[in-house]
Amino acid sequence: MHSILRGATACSVLIACSQPASAGSPRSEQPLDQLYPKVQIEGRDYSPRRLADEMERLRVPGISIVFIDKGRIAWTVTRGWADREARRRVNVRTLFQAASMSKAVTASAALTMVDEGKLALDRPVNQQLHGWTIPENDLTAGHPVTLRHLVTHRAGLTVSGFTGYSPGKPLPDLAAILSGAAPANNVPVVVNVQPGSINRYSGGGFTVVQKLIGDVSGKPFDEVMKQRVLAPLGMADSGFMQPLPKALAGRAATAYRYQGDPLDGRYNSYPELAAAGLWTTPTDLARWVIAIEDAYAGRPGALLRPDTARAMLTPDKDGWGLGVSVAGSGRDLRFFHGGANFGFRGMMIGLPERRQGLVVMTNGDRGQELAAEIIQAIAKAQGWSGFDPVKVAGGSAPPDELLRYEGVYRSSSDSCRLERSPAGDTLLILMGPVQIAELLPLGNGRFVDSQSGVVATLGEREGRMVFEIRGIPRIR
Repeated sequence: MHSILRGATACSVLIACSQPASAGSPRSEQPLDQLYPKVQIEGRDYSPRRLADEMERLRVPGISIVFIDKGRIAWTVTRGWADREARRRVNVRTLFQAASMSKAVTASAALTMVDEGKLALDRPVNQQLHGWTIPENDLTAGHPVTLRHLVTHRAGLTVSGFTGYSPGKPLPDLAAILSGAAPANNVPVVVNVQPGSINRYSGGGFTVVQKLIGDVSGKPFDEVMKQRVLAPLGMADSGFMQPLPKALAGRAATAYRYQGDPLDGRYNSYPELAAAGLWTTPTDLARWVIAIEDAYAGRPGALLRPDTARAMLTPDKDGWGLGVSVAGSGRDLRFFHGGANFGFRGMMIGLPERRQGLVVMTNGDRGQELAAEIIQAIAKAQGWSGFDPVKVAGGSAPPDELLRYEGVYRSSSDSCRLERSPAGDTLLILMGPVQIAELLPLGNGRFVDSQSGVVATLGEREGRMVFEIRGIPRIR
């Protein structure tokens, strides 16, 4: 997930991935063949689409879905290829990269340490960091970064996300990542906006959480996560393992890019463990969702104290709880987090008052769009509110106009690149080499994000092309 948003006919072998391999009743799968676009043009009629057809259209080779009901895993569905070229199908133990969903799991571990008094939400984190600390400057004077800032993305820290490292590339250690030193491929993690002043998504911030957890516990981060979260919840198929051990490579899904091609080397490694480094299954993530719901309800033996869990699921003015997004109220209260690494997209949702939830994981760059359609269909079947399609007024843009908008756009805190899609009729938003969204033209320089329904504008101001989305202008 990134701050800027908040991430043709397929070959015949991809068509074959539509043959189901699933656990669950036929009734449980019915909504999966009643899919509609998340963003819909007003006045246009839409026919239901089958999951197999959407996987083909979006070039998503494989998918794994888990539905939670009555506080337990009710059904699972797996479809398609974990590795298309090797003819290896997705099954319930296929490993996917959780990407930014790693942040939510990390936040829960930090909150267990808050419950024990080892961490405090409002204590300056530099007081407990050893070696590297967040560089102080005029912005932090009187406004020190706290754990609460970090897990709600209000720390003012740089580095929205990470691109990973292809096989064979040297992996940086934590100090190099935070300092932006070789072989790290990111800029330094520093404060360039006053802490607490705005919400701005930061993978760099969760890398600070990773160091904080390790420094205070005196143990490697991956061991702490296993001891505090993964093992107690029975998440036996999960680990903050980067690179993935060779012994597990045969269980891992291969990452597939936007056009349906496998990523060179199958998948990247993400040493930024807290921000993007969890390998897991939807079943294990469902166990985590259930654990948070149990803690929220005050059930005995839960991962967190009830008041901590309720604080976790209380949104600030920007819709962030402690490590998760939060929306709705009453029976429709929901917490959620998505994930987007190269070739992996996913989403997890919990509805604690209903004791329900959903986890969707895919191994394709357009899997987030597919997940949105699936979530929308299941929400309709279950009567969840807040998941209706986003209706927008339709329009179009000629190819030469889209070409005019291509280029790199910069704000005071980040940059992105706009490119025409392979089909030439939409614009893609990229941060570094990572595609984070697709913009559909509405006409007159207006576009809508195909996943969230957020409207963006493009046009000239004082001789410069300006791209504005979520109230933030970026200039080419």
